[in-house]
Order: sequence, then C-alpha cells, then structure tokens
Amino acid sequence: MATDPQNNKTRQGRLAALVIAATGVLWVGGTFAGNSLGWSNRTMALMDLLALAGFVFGLVVTYRIWRQRQTDEG
Repeated sequence: MATDPQNNKTRQGRLAALVIAATGVLWVGGTFAGNSLGWSNRTMALMDLLALAGFVFGLVVTYRIWRQRQTDEG
C-alpha cells in the first residue's frame, strides 16, 4: 500500500510543531527549576544545549518539509 505524500508532510509538520513546543515548555520549566533548586552552571548549560538541539531538530524538519514542497510544486 502506497503512502500519501501529503499525509507524510502533515505528519512531519506535526512532529516539528510538537518538538518545538515541547522543547520550549521544557526549557522554560527547566530554567525555572534550575534557578529554584540552585543547579550548577554546568547543569544549566546542559539544559540549554538540550533545548538548542530540540530547536535545531525542529528547524531541520521544517526546512526539509519546505524543500520537499518546493520540489513538488516546481
């Protein structure tokens, strides 16, 4: 059974949206928890790097969807 390309783009778009939204919420929550609990700067930097990785992943998925849409239209 063949998969619908539009369904694949939609699923990837949802994945990107969920990753970006969850990363933002976890980053804000982690920063708040770290400040409240007195985490070390090293631990806070790790939280920032993990958030950066999540945002970059979401950006890469979004870019791939955009490029795929460009090639499908052209």
